[in-house]
Amino acid sequence: MITTGPLDLSSGEGKGPLWGLASEDLNATLLAWPRGGGVSEQVNEERDVLLIVVARSCWVWLDGVRHYASPRQAVLVEKGRGHRLLAGEDGVRYLSVHVRRPPLQIRAPAA
Repeated sequence: MITTGPLDLSSGEGKGPLWGLASEDLNATLLAWPRGGGVSEQVNEERDVLLIVVARSCWVWLDGVRHYASPRQAVLVEKGRGHRLLAGEDGVRYLSVHVRRPPLQIRAPAA
């Protein structure tokens, strides 16, 4: 989806990804987690990701170091770094933004 107007970051209900949009260059996903929910430890080797807290709060671990993030704060997760996210007392709603991944390609098996 490509949009040219403002989007309501309070829209959408549920947990996990609420909505996403993409342009030729960027992907953005709005996510929400209840208290104690979040993203388990992982390493993204492909690209940097910017996490922008929209509502409530969370803890983000970068290479094992814990950081608190509240509304209107952003956390840059550089590619190759271990990271984890845990929603705070009232849950969290945040935007994840990164350079768009290329489409999947079907290739012949290597000989």
